[in-house]
Amino acid sequence: MNFDEFTGQIQHRLELPGTGETVRAIRATLMTLGQRIPAGAAEDLAASLPMEIRWYMTGAVADHGQRFDWSEFVSRVSEIEETDPSTAAYHARVIVDLVETLVAPSDFEQLRNQLPEDQHDENWGKLFEVIDAGGWGEAEEAQTGGGPQPEPEETGADEPDA
Repeated sequence: MNFDEFTGQIQHRLELPGTGETVRAIRATLMTLGQRIPAGAAEDLAASLPMEIRWYMTGAVADHGQRFDWSEFVSRVSEIEETDPSTAAYHARVIVDLVETLVAPSDFEQLRNQLPEDQHDENWGKLFEVIDAGGWGEAEEAQTGGGPQPEPEETGADEPDA
């Protein structure tokens, strides 16, 4: 997958109006994730990503391996992306879901192992909610009940019984 395909996928999934907003969301998530995990893990995870996307986790990060929790992660992403925390958290989940489809399973497992998922600890499990729901396509279907829903007049529910 190249840069245009990656950003196009994210723009479509997040329903963002333009490439600028899309790139800002990707940069915010991957830079912040790169700050949280060790440099070697960031290199491993980013190796399968398009070069321009890879840079956000590696070259754009001066200090890898910082210790912060999920709440601080969302706060940082929100600030960089210039959006509210709930939107930033959703964007991060969707971006990480696409990343998961592109990287080696062992590299993604390494990421999960470096981010505690215990609710009494740092609650990083929230980052993987879209993946754990079966991925972006499956999560979208679960939210909509399996696809487009018929309009009430199409169901015949408003017509009297004969």
